[in-house]
Amino acid sequence: MNDPALSEQDASRRRAALRALLRRPLLTVESDPQDLVLVRRYQAELRDWLGKETGWRLQVDAETARLFKTAPTLDDGTHPARGKAGEAFGRRRYVVLCLALAALERADAQTTLGRLAEEVLNAAAEPDLAFPFTLDSRAERSDLVAVVRLLLGWDVLRRVSGDEESYLSATGDVLYDVRRVVLASLLTGVRGPSTVTATGFEERLAELTDEAVPDTDDLRNRALRRGLTRRLLEDPVVYYDDLDDAERAYLVSQRAAITRRIEEAAGLVTEARAEGVAMVDPDDELTDVRMPEQRTDGHVTLLIAEYLSGRSSAGRDELVAFVRDAAVRHGSYWRKGVTEPGAAEELLGIALEKLAALRLVETLPGRVLARPAIARYALEEPTVRETRRGAE
Repeated sequence: MNDPALSEQDASRRRAALRALLRRPLLTVESDPQDLVLVRRYQAELRDWLGKETGWRLQVDAETARLFKTAPTLDDGTHPARGKAGEAFGRRRYVVLCLALAALERADAQTTLGRLAEEVLNAAAEPDLAFPFTLDSRAERSDLVAVVRLLLGWDVLRRVSGDEESYLSATGDVLYDVRRVVLASLLTGVRGPSTVTATGFEERLAELTDEAVPDTDDLRNRALRRGLTRRLLEDPVVYYDDLDDAERAYLVSQRAAITRRIEEAAGLVTEARAEGVAMVDPDDELTDVRMPEQRTDGHVTLLIAEYLSGRSSAGRDELVAFVRDAAVRHGSYWRKGVTEPGAAEELLGIALEKLAALRLVETLPGRVLARPAIARYALEEPTVRETRRGAE
């Protein structure tokens, strides 16, 4: 007979393996040894579930586990790569990242930051690209260092000697090992870049991620199930209004079955509302944006969410005034400088970035729209219950 306790323990470990991949789609033996052991143990079951429910491919070897996820949409800029201080990557850093990866593909087993910088400069100066990047300013060198530190975090590079600060101050260089096994697993997409024939950026991106259109009812339903499961796993909340007619009809009719499979496989909890569905993580692990958070930025974000929960929208000036007033009221608990000129605008910007990433607001020029799920942060009026005298 099967031991129920052992079966549940096995299921729990399998859930932990899937959660590890959802949290960090590229696991390496150096950074994630225990998670990698779990994924290797359950790779057959994980590969089967992911292939059936999401269409995502899982590749596992002795040194890495790579979940090749595909983005549900191509127009979401709310979850950027971030630097050491939490600053979002801009266009220049993303271009430098791509050029650095191309240079590392041709590099030896070891390289230096100075040599990598030369390769990036040479690539940026190619006539077909002509990207204005010179490394003459500290800001440009900081962009390159931010890219390198991102690659260190991904284990594409391993620092052998030196440090990036010495490069920034022009007093030294840094030596790295190039982890080719990790580098080779970075690129994800439905098709190889060399097969893309479009010329415009948006068209090339769409072609790179385009999936074949199913030609039977069964295949169309499978594609709908996979796409919706991806969105429920990736997005903080899936609004019915954001879906097309076919997606909306399928989710309404199959919501219980889809969410049950996700709950069983990943340990998430379904939160169904009239406006959509969210898969909530009770352990708050499977997100890069947490709410509520402690400290000043977290408190400001929570206060703005509460403020917007009772409104359909608010003007940006109105919200700046609200934050400025809150800084006066809570200044003794918040970090220094929150009442200085410009501080309220900065705090508001940080909060709105988080709320937009969580699909709780939509930011427009001069105005912020509250999305339905922000209602969960509304404070209810306290209920006072009367007690009969002598009932104590």
